[in-house]
Amino acid sequence: MITSITFLGTGTSQGVPIIGCQCNVCKSNNLKDKRLRSSVLIEHQETKIVVDTGPDFRQQMLREEINNIDAVVYTHSHKDHLAGLDDIRAFNYIQQKAIDVYAREDCWARIKKEFDYVFATEKYPGVPLINEHIISEKHAFYIQHVEVIPILVWHYKMPVLGYRIGDITYITDANRIDSEEFKKIEGSKLLIINALQKTAHVSHFTLQEAIAIAKRINAPQTYFTHISHRLGLSDEVENELPLGINLAYDGLKINI
Repeated sequence: MITSITFLGTGTSQGVPIIGCQCNVCKSNNLKDKRLRSSVLIEHQETKIVVDTGPDFRQQMLREEINNIDAVVYTHSHKDHLAGLDDIRAFNYIQQKAIDVYAREDCWARIKKEFDYVFATEKYPGVPLINEHIISEKHAFYIQHVEVIPILVWHYKMPVLGYRIGDITYITDANRIDSEEFKKIEGSKLLIINALQKTAHVSHFTLQEAIAIAKRINAPQTYFTHISHRLGLSDEVENELPLGINLAYDGLKINI
């Protein structure tokens, strides 16, 4: 059984506040309107799995006082989900071992291009040490004793992986889910899905689209993540949401 999930970040690619923006969300003093790039920590008994290492990965690990992880799982290769990979080396030093990293083959191609020094034949001292695991939406895989079920979703024309671990489904950066993949989500007790803004977007679910998916899955609890400043103030949006659907916020921890 999953023991907990922690929202390390719940913001979109630029985070919230956005540099230079003077809107009421970016100028808000409410901590729930301060959003780092999207990522979660899932803990199953003694196993700690991080989903995505964005540019704020170091800050998120320090804030949550995390001193060991067992694996990193990537959804896709966009910079706001990948850029913090280098900071895995801190865990190499603490744990004295390489960290298992799981991603689609296309995501690995980007990782090897952007972090080529990690894969050099003669490595510079102190570079991240990782164990490469190639995954696809066709097969579940295990991290230690924890089963992870990949879910293929679409980010415009880009394939992205969501994940189901036990009764939790986590999906970010999507604007379409094919019917076959919906079957993997059915029966989830906790659904986490992206809801970027209220107006239409080429590659993300809007608030109303995310609500429709939440109602289709009918999980007891749904949280929205990957939120833009354009969605609105957290407290105001919360008042518009149906029962059992809420906005996630940075640092929120849910025990299952």
